[in-house]
Amino acid sequence: MRDMRMAHREFFWERYSTGDGSWRKASGAPAGGDLAALRRGIGKEAGSVPEMWPFYTTLTADGRLTAALRAEHVALTLYAVHQQSLAQPAHRSGLGLGSAMRTLRDSDEFSAEALDRRFTAAATATSLAELSVHLRGLVTQLRAIRPGPGLDYSWLFRDLRDWQWADRVSAVRRRWGSQYFVGHAEPSSPGLPDSPAA
Repeated sequence: MRDMRMAHREFFWERYSTGDGSWRKASGAPAGGDLAALRRGIGKEAGSVPEMWPFYTTLTADGRLTAALRAEHVALTLYAVHQQSLAQPAHRSGLGLGSAMRTLRDSDEFSAEALDRRFTAAATATSLAELSVHLRGLVTQLRAIRPGPGLDYSWLFRDLRDWQWADRVSAVRRRWGSQYFVGHAEPSSPGLPDSPAA
């Protein structure tokens, strides 16, 4: 199976960020209008918002609604919420969701108990739609830390894609829990094998 890191065109957030907290010199920050177009997709079905079409990398020629398209749609909308009005890039390579949320918890900006409850609610969501609502609230809180820790949106895309497969969702939950509660160092290669097309 092909590795997702080699098999896709650059995601929208990768076009602007080096992944280490810096903007790519040639492109700089994404345009506010582009981020607004992506936010218009919040709560909508993947592929149904024409303003978002130029930003997808997972559209298929036959217009199928795939697990990858659903995942990219949610990741794009979350990135647009996170990046809005931030001076630094929201995308940070190697920083998984659990680790980013742990940084948020340790910041003392919010009640640790309330954040534990919100993160647990996200991790136990039973659908991608429910998960995306919880994640939007958490990403909004993440924006409050200045400068924020950021989040690896490419890794989040893979997690959201795998969330839709019954044989992979448990691994995603375990990784998030480990990052959040145990604080393990991030693996050097967070890539997972491609999921079957759906």
